[in-house]
Amino acid sequence: MHIEFIGLKKVLFIVINDVVTDQRLERIAGSMHDAGYDVTIIGRKLRLSPEIKRPYKVKRLRFLINKSFAFYACFNVRLFFILLFSRFDIVVANDLDTLPAAHLAAYFRRKKVVFDSHELFPEVPELQHRPLVKSFWQRVERIFVKRQKFAMTVCDSIADYYLRKYNVAFQVIRNVPVIQPEIKTDIHSDKFPQPLIVYQGALNMGRGLETLILSLKYSLDIHLLMMGSGDIEQELKTIVKNNELEKRVFFTGRLMPSELKKYTIQAKLGVSLEDNMGLNYYYALPNKLFDYIHAGLPVLVSDFPEMKNIVEKFNVGLTISDKTPEKLGALLELMLKDVRYTIWKENTIIAADMLNWTHEEKILLGFYAKI
Repeated sequence: MHIEFIGLKKVLFIVINDVVTDQRLERIAGSMHDAGYDVTIIGRKLRLSPEIKRPYKVKRLRFLINKSFAFYACFNVRLFFILLFSRFDIVVANDLDTLPAAHLAAYFRRKKVVFDSHELFPEVPELQHRPLVKSFWQRVERIFVKRQKFAMTVCDSIADYYLRKYNVAFQVIRNVPVIQPEIKTDIHSDKFPQPLIVYQGALNMGRGLETLILSLKYSLDIHLLMMGSGDIEQELKTIVKNNELEKRVFFTGRLMPSELKKYTIQAKLGVSLEDNMGLNYYYALPNKLFDYIHAGLPVLVSDFPEMKNIVEKFNVGLTISDKTPEKLGALLELMLKDVRYTIWKENTIIAADMLNWTHEEKILLGFYAKI
């Protein structure tokens, strides 16, 4: 696979997902394209990956192996040789699992490499009970991150972590949405019973989703909409069935980003209830928090520093530390009836005006202008 570019500023983004629902990458690549850069994304094509149309080039690779260490090795080896024979000025590694190929290829080609850390990869929950695998990714981090000249990440806590550990400065570019015109949903408002709370994102371990479902047993009037797919999706559906909550919990599966808000605006509250399973979740500042705010939803989030800072600074909801089903259910009930609910909802308008891509885009383009 040989990629040809036309233009002076050729930027190649590498990501290990199928690109479709990666909102951060879509915003960054779109802004770079609009600013005059020649943009190409290289990602992965899965069996069920939908087609994708963007104003820039998107190349997606198929692999016979799509999990385990063998996949990561194959991906990076293949990407290294693609990059070695492709034309680019800057290669952008999205997350640690693409950094080895990007860094080595840029070194041999004498080109610039940018590391965009969406998360603290060795600290993801899936690795916390796999010491050998975690140790491997920590070694990869030590080898490559400390050699980075140009790096960005999603929040101050992760930037501070890297600065302390490797003395590498990371530019913070937050995962905030583009301001959209008011959406009038074409989904019947009576499809989901009210009051409705919403979770959007991956259905993976450590997201507090099991507790969230069980909390409905202690909040008799509340319904839950779960938008996304992931490793524990079937397990969550089993919990719903075993607790006879089928009429109160709804699963949409994975949705395109353009469809998310049509569902989200029907809810009364948005939740982000990650468990403290490593620094990656503890420092989390997820897309969904900002998506809820832009949809006008007060939020309930874990009492972790980055999310807590946003919620308290703009007074758009509450945080929770003791997430037993009983206490979570009671707090959800309280929030919906609280006299502060109207204030929280009004404050989302103020917050959305400040927490949007218009501001972050200026920082992004300034960062690349220096490169």
